[in-house]
Amino acid sequence: MECVFGLVGNGFAIVVADTSAVHSILVHKSNEDKIMVLDSHKLIAASGESGDRVQFTEYIQKNVALYQFRNGIPLTTSAAANFTRGELATALRKNPYFVNILLAGYDKETGPSLYYIDYIATLHKVEKGAFGYGSYFSLSMMDRHFHSGMSVEEAIDLVDKCIVEIRSRLVVAPPNFVIKIVDKDGAREYAWRESVKDTPAPPA
Repeated sequence: MECVFGLVGNGFAIVVADTSAVHSILVHKSNEDKIMVLDSHKLIAASGESGDRVQFTEYIQKNVALYQFRNGIPLTTSAAANFTRGELATALRKNPYFVNILLAGYDKETGPSLYYIDYIATLHKVEKGAFGYGSYFSLSMMDRHFHSGMSVEEAIDLVDKCIVEIRSRLVVAPPNFVIKIVDKDGAREYAWRESVKDTPAPPA
């Protein structure tokens, strides 16, 4: 029931992910952040098996940082996407990661970009993309309302439309979502959309 989606607007890219950590019929927590900040101007949103998702995204983050440390310059978004795709392709023939990724970034020369990378190492540069059961509804909403050069306000309005649709249509819909944005000012958290608060565990 995971939902990850994103889009590219005028000078920025937005990625959104549900925040539910589930196993079988159990919800373990509802504030799991599935969007990692790769570096100052890149975001990686992932869905899939929770162990694979955490391990693989951390592995990519550390290798992107290592490249910048060794060479003194950061990877471009395209290079980071191709590196990620290469690592998934290598693992595919050994011990595959069941993880689907939307990688968003901003480069001074080329502006914002969004890359779709699935668990069998397919890589596409897209203007909008989604993974999970929520993709059936978020892609439909984006097909109808998305247009090139959207403002931040228009994009957030579309994101909220997608979230409302997912919550109303899915039988077991994730209640909470995190929204992150990357533009010339860097990658950062934009907002949370919460309908369920995590209750603290009772004292032992």
